[in-house]
Amino acid sequence: QVLFVESGGGLVQPGGSLRLSCAASGIAFSIYAMAWYRQVPGKQRELVAGITSGGGRTNYADSVKGRFTISRDNPKMRLYLQMNSLKPEDTAVYYCNTMSTTGTMSPVGSWGQGTQVIVSS
Repeated sequence: QVLFVESGGGLVQPGGSLRLSCAASGIAFSIYAMAWYRQVPGKQRELVAGITSGGGRTNYADSVKGRFTISRDNPKMRLYLQMNSLKPEDTAVYYCNTMSTTGTMSPVGSWGQGTQVIVSS
């Protein structure tokens, strides 16, 4: 079965940085476009950053553009999200999963436990 395990979240002050990691298994990782999603209580999960299967093309939600960088390491089956200049509105639980080739939410299997990011002074 497909499994995603997210890590790297924590408590940071506004303006701080975090690097999230996602370990994938049970999937032909290198052939899938991947994405980071986030969700806050009472709101829909949203796509914040996506990357093509080979890592050559990325896309970002307007709210994080210029601050977040998505990357991947296919041999290690890992996905990363470097988050800089964090804002309180970035507070959420962050998840990784697959993405369609057209850049829309298209998860495979179930969602992982996510990793919590709290941005607060």
